[in-house]
Amino acid sequence: MTVEHKKNSENNEENTTHFGFQTVKSEEKASKVAGVFHSVAAQYDVMNDFMSFGIHRLWKRFTIDASGVRPGNKVLDLAGGTGDLTAKFSQLVGTEGKVILADINSSMLNVGRDKLRDKGLVQNIDYVQANAEELPFEENTFDIVTIAFGLRNVTDKDKALRSIYSVLKPGGRLLILEFSKPEHELLNKAYDFYSFNILPKMGELVAKDGESYQYLAESIRMHPDQNTLKEMMNNAGFEQTSFKNLTGGIVALHKGYKF
Repeated sequence: MTVEHKKNSENNEENTTHFGFQTVKSEEKASKVAGVFHSVAAQYDVMNDFMSFGIHRLWKRFTIDASGVRPGNKVLDLAGGTGDLTAKFSQLVGTEGKVILADINSSMLNVGRDKLRDKGLVQNIDYVQANAEELPFEENTFDIVTIAFGLRNVTDKDKALRSIYSVLKPGGRLLILEFSKPEHELLNKAYDFYSFNILPKMGELVAKDGESYQYLAESIRMHPDQNTLKEMMNNAGFEQTSFKNLTGGIVALHKGYKF
């Protein structure tokens, strides 16, 4: 277990958690995160391209390819934001399938809905405002659940993983695409410099909100590393868990099954 995750676990016992590098009351984190994403929603897609130099599109494509999605599947794109994964899943599951774009943040959900409707993707997509910790779906509903760049913002990640496990069908799989810990120290140092010196300035320039992007950089550092997250998935009941490092471990794709 990483120092950060151990600290987070201990803080939760005292009814506190982290918001970036700050310690806050657990019940306050969701509203603080909401404030960040209400602020950045309109420029979220533009900033994703700037921040990752467009590489986020390759990470998401890899996630789709690793999902094993088939026509007729029912997919939950959790913390799906502006709907990049939903758009592709909608095409792949076909008219007999269904994709639920779910996000706790109404601003992000509205941007995603408008973008997908503008693309003409309406027939097999539903939109649900939902908290990952208490998903409003029946047990054994989905063939696939994805959560891309959203788990680090969840207050109680263990509770969210158990909730996801519950709504998956037997044989279903969870894919978590998230920023993680770079594999090499030189890359880690370069990534730190970029995250804390360049990223907030880009956020100020493009989204007029450097503070929110400072939080996003901090939230990445407080997220469990690859092996810790794999262990958390195991503890939630997932089997055959694995992860694949992308771009030197800056991002990792975790995968686990419900049997």
